[in-house]
Amino acid sequence: MGVRILPMTADHAGQVFAIYQAGIDTGDATFEQKPPSWSDFDAHRLAEHRLVAVGDDGEVLGWIACHRVSRRPVYAGVVEHSVYIHPDARGRGVGRALLDAFIASTEAAGIWTIETGIFPENTASLRLHERAGFRVVGTRERIGRTAGGVWRDYLLLERRSSIAGS
Repeated sequence: MGVRILPMTADHAGQVFAIYQAGIDTGDATFEQKPPSWSDFDAHRLAEHRLVAVGDDGEVLGWIACHRVSRRPVYAGVVEHSVYIHPDARGRGVGRALLDAFIASTEAAGIWTIETGIFPENTASLRLHERAGFRVVGTRERIGRTAGGVWRDYLLLERRSSIAGS
């Protein structure tokens, strides 16, 4: 299986949101209940760091995107990201290819810290991130509730760049 990493465009939105919904449906990927509109997604994620993994047939296999954690200048080099992989493409290196390209993109732009929150039950995502140089820096206990009212924790992970911000 060949995988190409490309900039995400509005043309990818339908496939990106189908993958997002598949992640939502697992119950262990996000507190969200449905994907946003493309206009909301586009307005809140940094365009220069939105990527898709595309297979040989042109289908989107996964995506990654981020937003700034704060508008304050002191946090200019800190982003929070999300990565989602199509259920049929999991375990085939797509997530790692996306993370590697994303890390290269953010480091080239001077981003010094990438953060993410992962539910402790999402062991595959935790392993993926740890292999890409992320480390758990804490647990956010009862940080949010599901649509069913269940309180959930998530692990806060970060990756500090060895070249940006040093």
